[in-house]
Parts: sequence; structure tokens; C-alpha cells
Amino acid sequence: MIPALFVSHGAPTLPFDDIPARAFLQGLSATFPRPKGIVIATAHWETEGPQVAKVAVNGTLHDFHGFPQALYDLRYPAPGDAALSDRAAALTGASIDTSRGLDHGAWVPLLLMYPAHDIPVVQIAVQPHAGVAHHIALGRALAPLRDEGVLVMGSGSFVHNLRRLDRRGPDAPEPDWSKAFAGWMNKALLARDDDALIHYRERAPFAALAHPEEEHLLPLFIAYGAGGAATRLHDSHVYGSLRMDAYAFA
Repeated sequence: MIPALFVSHGAPTLPFDDIPARAFLQGLSATFPRPKGIVIATAHWETEGPQVAKVAVNGTLHDFHGFPQALYDLRYPAPGDAALSDRAAALTGASIDTSRGLDHGAWVPLLLMYPAHDIPVVQIAVQPHAGVAHHIALGRALAPLRDEGVLVMGSGSFVHNLRRLDRRGPDAPEPDWSKAFAGWMNKALLARDDDALIHYRERAPFAALAHPEEEHLLPLFIAYGAGGAATRLHDSHVYGSLRMDAYAFA
């Protein structure tokens, strides 16, 4: 069975950045069977209630500004899958969106993992107001898809505070607060400590500093809910505190 995955997508320029996380994502798909479809939650589609995209071909959203033209020239026209959209919606009670394209939280890592864009992709939204337990429950609702050969995936950032990035360069040292938060979160994930994770904002060190807002961490909890035992697959950072960790949930 394919594990559920969480990956950190980093900056939109990741396809061009010579950093360890790019090389990791380029090799990730070779470590498990090819999925029949992908259901992916990202930090960049926020809705009031659960929503699932249902399109024939996924558009490519360049939902960022001020980057090199080469980035805007990239496209990821992966097919949709109407039956998979309907199945995901039925499992989660989500409504259907028939126009949503893939935002960079989805297409950036998928471009590195599956550059041929020939696997059907269905994107689902996060609900930042609803909290961690809600997103774990969404993941658990999607778990049956894994038995059907579908990759359930979350894409966000393990630590995400753009105001605290070290602009001296991608190799800038990681601050202690980022290390402390990531270490606590890793321990809770490996222990599958639902209670600790649900209350991470009160219990994890520097939680509000690591995530001033929650949207970049919520996809992690969907992947966590969809799978079982956690394995940290990748551990790196850029610009000090932008952590690029990735996890599998078997």
C-alpha cells in the first residue's frame, strides 16, 4: 500500500533551486508504487467547509508575484479524475468545485515527483478556522483511498514564518526556536500522539513563532490522519527557518 505523504513545498522557485529538498522530491516517487491517482491538500486553498476540485484537466495557478519569468512559464496539466473527485467528496462530505486549478503548493512538488504529469490529480482544500482535529478527521475519512491505489498527500511547510527568514542566503544557519519546534513536532508525530498534536499551539515550543498562521501545517495533519506509523523521510532547512521536512505515514 502507498503511504500517505506530507512534503514541504518551500518557495515557488523550488524546481530551479539547487537545494537538498529538490533532490529529495525528484527521487521520492521511486520509493513506492506508482499511484492510480493523487488526492492532495495544500496550504494555498482555504475554504470555510471541505471542498474537492473536479476538473477534466488541471489548470496551473501561478499564485505568486515577483518571481522570474521562467517560473510563470511552467505548466502542470495533470488530468483530473471525476470518479476520484466524487469519491473523495463522498468520503469527506465535501462540496465540489469545478473550476479550481492546481496552486503552487500542489504543482511544484508534483512537477518534481512526476514530471510527466500523467497521473490524475484531485486537490482538496484546508479550513484554517477548524483546527487540527478537523484535519486529522479529514485524513481518516480519506484513508480508504489508499487501499484503492491512491496517494493521499499533504503539501505545506514544517516551519513557515516568512517574516523571520534569514535573507543572507539559503545556507543561513537555523535558529534555535525553529529547531526546538521541529524537534517537538517530530517526536509527537513518531509517537502518534493525537492529543499532543491537536494541542500543539499550547504545548509545542515556539509554535506561534513557527506558524503565525496554521494553513501551512494543516496539510500535515490530513496526511497523518490518512496513514499510520510515521517516518521522517527528509530533514532540511533553507534561509534559516524555512524547514523542508517530509513524512510518510504507512
